[in-house]
Amino acid sequence: MTSELILLVDDEPSIVQLARMYLERENFRVEAAGDGRLAIEAARRLNPDLIILDIMLPVLDGFEVCKILRKEMTVPILMLTARDDEIDRVVGLEVGADDYLTKPFSMRELMARVKAQLRRTGMLRDEMARLKSPEANAPQEVLTFGNLVVNLTRREVLLDEHVLALKPQEYDLLLFFAQHKGQMLSREFILERLWGWDYIGDSRTVDVHVRWLRQKIEKDAAEPTRIVTVRGGGYRFEG
Repeated sequence: MTSELILLVDDEPSIVQLARMYLERENFRVEAAGDGRLAIEAARRLNPDLIILDIMLPVLDGFEVCKILRKEMTVPILMLTARDDEIDRVVGLEVGADDYLTKPFSMRELMARVKAQLRRTGMLRDEMARLKSPEANAPQEVLTFGNLVVNLTRREVLLDEHVLALKPQEYDLLLFFAQHKGQMLSREFILERLWGWDYIGDSRTVDVHVRWLRQKIEKDAAEPTRIVTVRGGGYRFEG
């Protein structure tokens, strides 16, 4: 029986009431906030397992809320947008959202996205525990690739001994690549494992994150040597 806490942030009472009913039916605990400032206060106080965050909010909009919270916590954030504009999606990803859903949406789809994000978080947590376990065949708390170092314990990446400012998704993506060094990973496989989507999502999400990651770890992002593109396939991490 699940006991995850969901923070639901929306100023439309009808959406809050309906979403709360469906979430509680799935045995989630739900807390709600109706504006951006209250959302930040609630997130800091409650430390929720997932945040459902509307973009159009009073006081502070969802983008600003996401940007502030992402600096403080790695909680999965599912953003809700009333428009299907690509700019909303890109900005949402830029400020650290894990997924987005366009209004109007079905409660069935919302539940699927929530469960997928929580599964993704659980998978990454289990993988981290496995890598750091003393029973593992090759326990490693630090992965080293030349001048690039991934510290599993601190969730920190260093390049030439300087700490990189990576978003949580960028760190997760780099760690996933590092764990599959030399293997071709399709965009769909990356989406499924990191974003937890049970369907073929928008592969541009992967491309956007790879582009951001390359800008931070490659000597020349235009001619990458660490994360290389496999034509017609996906990506391969060379270390």
